Amino acid sequence: MSEENILFQPVKKYCRRNVATCDPEDSVLKIAGIMRDLQISSVIVCEKDNPVGIVTDRDLRSKIVAQGVDPAAVVARKIMNAPLITVSENDFIFEALYRISKNSIHRICVVDQENRLSGIITVTDIMRLQTHSPQKLVRDIDHAATLEDLKSHHKQIQGLVIHLVGTGVPPRELVRMIALLNDQLLLRLIELLRTRQFSDLPDKFAFVVLGSEGRREQTLTTDQDNAIIYSDDLSNAEIAMIEAFSAKLIDALIEIGVPPCPGGIMAKNKFWRRSLSEWQEILNHWLTTPLPENILNGSMFFDLRTIYGDPSLEKGLKKMLAGHFSEEKMFLTRSAANINRFKPPLGFFGGIKVEHSEERRGQLDIKKAGIFAITEGVKALAMEAGIMDGGTRERIESLVEKDVLKQKMADDLEASYNFLVFLRLRCQVDNIRAGNEPSNFITLSKLNHMEKGRLKLAFKEVNDFQEFLTVHFRVHLLR
Repeated sequence: MSEENILFQPVKKYCRRNVATCDPEDSVLKIAGIMRDLQISSVIVCEKDNPVGIVTDRDLRSKIVAQGVDPAAVVARKIMNAPLITVSENDFIFEALYRISKNSIHRICVVDQENRLSGIITVTDIMRLQTHSPQKLVRDIDHAATLEDLKSHHKQIQGLVIHLVGTGVPPRELVRMIALLNDQLLLRLIELLRTRQFSDLPDKFAFVVLGSEGRREQTLTTDQDNAIIYSDDLSNAEIAMIEAFSAKLIDALIEIGVPPCPGGIMAKNKFWRRSLSEWQEILNHWLTTPLPENILNGSMFFDLRTIYGDPSLEKGLKKMLAGHFSEEKMFLTRSAANINRFKPPLGFFGGIKVEHSEERRGQLDIKKAGIFAITEGVKALAMEAGIMDGGTRERIESLVEKDVLKQKMADDLEASYNFLVFLRLRCQVDNIRAGNEPSNFITLSKLNHMEKGRLKLAFKEVNDFQEFLTVHFRVHLLR
C-alpha cells in the first residue's frame, strides 16, 4: 500500500486497543498511580463503557499540583477535559488527523457506532505510519501567520490532490479531503482576521458556505459561494462591523487564491448578508415564487453549512425549510422540472454526443451531463423527506433508510456519481499538468473502451433517475 493511501484507511486498523480507563468518581490520586505504573500520559474517563472525558498529565500539573490541591480529595469528573473529542473507528486516518490538528490536541479517542470506547490514536501513531503525507500541510495551515502563508498552502492543497489522483485513492475520499483542507484554510483565515482587526466582532452571526462547498463536494474548480446570517437583535454598529469583516474576508480569500463567484454569491455582497428574519423572508419568497432565478438561488442556499459562528442560525433556517416542504411541494416540483432540462448527452443509437464548437470539439461538460442532475435531484428528494444535512452520498443513504429510494437504484446512482466525479477530477488534474485552467469538460477520445462503456451506463442511470423524479414529483402536471 502506498504511503498516501494509509490516510484513507479506517482508524480501527491502526488505533491502540489497550486503553487505560477510569471511572468519573475515581480519585485523582488513583489516576496518577495508573499513569505512573503504566508509564502513560493520559487516562480515558468512562461511564458505562462510554468515554466522557480524558485526564492528562498536564491536567495533573496545572489543576492539582500547581494549585496545591489534595489529589485524594478530587475525583476525575472535576478535572477531566469534556466533552471528549472523538472519532469513529470507521472514519479515515485523515479525519482523525484533521480533528487532532483542528483542536490542538495530541491524541483522540476512538469510539464504535454505539459510542463505546474502541481505542485511542495519537499524532505519533499516525506519523509512524508514513513519512510523506498531508499531515504536514494540515499542521502548516494551523500555524499559518500571514496571508502569504495561506496562499502557499492553498496551492499545496491543489498539488496534493494532483499527486493523490494517480495513487488509487477513491474520489469519494479525495473530495472529502479537499473539503476538510479548504475548511481548515478558511477557519485559519478567519482566526487571523479576528485576532488582528476584528477582535470585537459580535458572536451572534454565522459565516455559511453554500452549494458544493456546503455539501463538502468541491473539486479543483471551486469558487466562492457563501453568505452571512446574523441575529435580529444586533445593533447597527455590530451589523456594520460584520459588513466590514465580510468584505475583508472575501477579499482575503481572493488574495490567497480562492476565485470569486462569477454570480456574486458572496458574503461581501449585501444580498447574501442578512439577518435571520430577513433570510426567512427571502426564503419564503423563493419558495412561494419558484421562478428560474429563485430556484437557482434557493437550491444553492439549501446546501448551507456553518463554517464559523453560531450554528443555531443555520438550524433555524433549516427548520423553516423542513416545515415548508412537509406541506408544500411546488418548489421541488419546479426544481425537478429544471433538473430534467439537463439531459445526458446520449445519441439516438446509444452513442455519446460531444461538442462541435471550435473551442470544445470532441468534449462534453461532465457536470451538466450528469453530476448536476444527481446532486440536485437527490437534494430535492432529501428536502421533501426532511433530510436537511449532508452531501449527496449521505443523502442517498438517508433516502434509502426512509424508503424513498430502493437500494438498487441508490447503489446504481452512487456508483454513477462516483464515476462521473472521478472523470471530472482526472480531467481537471490533466488540465493543470498541461498548464491550463481546470474545467468540467472531459475529452471523450481520451477515455478507453471500458471507461466509455461505464460512462454510457452512468448516463443511462442519470436518465432513469430523471424519469423517476418526473413521476415522483408529478412534473407532468405542471402547465
